[in-house]
Amino acid sequence: MEKYIPINYQVLSVKNKLLFTIFFYLVITAFQLKPNVTFGQNLYIGAATVDITPKLPVAVDGQMTVRIAEVAETPLTANVIVLESRGENTTVIVSCDMVTVPIALKEMIQKEVKKSLPVLDTKKIIINATHTHTGGVVRDNRYNIPEGVTQVKDYLEFVSDRVAKTIVTAYNQRERGSVSWGISHAKVAYNRRAVYEDGTAKMYGNTAQSNFIKVEGYEDQAIQSLFFWNNKGEFVATCINVPSPAQIVENRSTINADYWHPVREGLKEKYGRQLVVAGWIGAAGDQTPRPRYDEFAEWRMIALRNEKKSPDFATHTGGVNFRNEYHLKEIAARIFRAVDETYETVKIDKHKLPIMKHEVNNIELPMRVVTETEYNHALKMRNEDLNDPERAQVFSRRIVWYNKVLDRYAVQQSNPQPMYPVELHALRIGDVVICTNPFELFTEYGIQMKARSKALQTFVVQLVGPGNYLATKEAVAGGHYSAIVESNEVGPEGGQILVNWTVSMIDKLWP
Repeated sequence: MEKYIPINYQVLSVKNKLLFTIFFYLVITAFQLKPNVTFGQNLYIGAATVDITPKLPVAVDGQMTVRIAEVAETPLTANVIVLESRGENTTVIVSCDMVTVPIALKEMIQKEVKKSLPVLDTKKIIINATHTHTGGVVRDNRYNIPEGVTQVKDYLEFVSDRVAKTIVTAYNQRERGSVSWGISHAKVAYNRRAVYEDGTAKMYGNTAQSNFIKVEGYEDQAIQSLFFWNNKGEFVATCINVPSPAQIVENRSTINADYWHPVREGLKEKYGRQLVVAGWIGAAGDQTPRPRYDEFAEWRMIALRNEKKSPDFATHTGGVNFRNEYHLKEIAARIFRAVDETYETVKIDKHKLPIMKHEVNNIELPMRVVTETEYNHALKMRNEDLNDPERAQVFSRRIVWYNKVLDRYAVQQSNPQPMYPVELHALRIGDVVICTNPFELFTEYGIQMKARSKALQTFVVQLVGPGNYLATKEAVAGGHYSAIVESNEVGPEGGQILVNWTVSMIDKLWP
């Protein structure tokens, strides 16, 4: 044991007396300025995964045309994490490999859970979609699905039953644990809207042409993670927030969880098969995980890493196809490295008593008004599809897309400013906050939320709900898919209201 040696102030030199006095003053000041440390209740955690791969053949969601999948290249999963702060809140997080979360599906899950867990506040179940375009169709009355192919109603019942049972399982298995959080970075998100000299914009527009001037908006390269341990110190679950949709193999007629499958498999291989990996998509309505410029340079590096060579490297002609397994592995590896780096950094900073507060608000946002010109255009395009039997079958979803605009215009005749109902969640866990929205939210809005948040770290999670694009003013001015009235039920004015509401909800969690 070290011997305690008292300091005799009187025998110190003048210089050392001065240094000692300054040091003593700084110590006292530091203690006086230190805020009161506030702890929450013990954190309890339960986690489980369930397979939600549909019965084949099945129609695949996410594009304008009907695609029928005969093959499941990867499983689709729902990943459930139950968090309870004893005496405070119970929150359920559910991440699903699907394109969006219809309100009907959410209500079906809530209803089934309530039967088994009447004490649980089912309003605090947060269900998000990873936005894979190679999942089963979950939106009814969008596609003409042939007989003999899994129908939407049957798939929704299958998913709701499996997810509800898995929530109950995770709830019953909850045990005391701890949580950590952290942030790293990886190049996953690429802004997919190109702007040209005349002010027009185009989603997936050509950036190599002479009149290209810029990509339209922001990109966010943060990879944020939450890590959960049980009472034995075993790593049991993680939530990973990536500001880019899972759309690398989006055009296939197969079932595929996209980049989330190799991310999960990589983490499970390193940390154990027990690990539950919940994927969250950040504000990413104008993003893609596929490069929009430097394509040949990026493809060359991917190819060389995989010992694959291509004649395209010599000529730099033709397009580069990033909708392949090589790029899928590349993006997954980038995410894995960022998460792994974060884990190794923050595993020493575990919190067993974090403050946990969960706010839910139902608000209304002003819908984007349909002009007469937009109405006439939608009517013309709808009729062209509808009057051609072959196109009517293949492009059934596009017909619905235009019909919704016509219906909105009709509503406006008696209600000039209709409103769009939105459910928002804000969940505080210790120093971090998770805030949700139902949209494919343009990244600019998410950055506003992060920048204005009082939390140390802010996770923005989109597609907690039915989802449609919520574009910025600049995007609406530029036009094209994702920023036109057919794509937007809520316009930029509503986007700013959404940001302000979200920030105010976060503020309430840090009084």
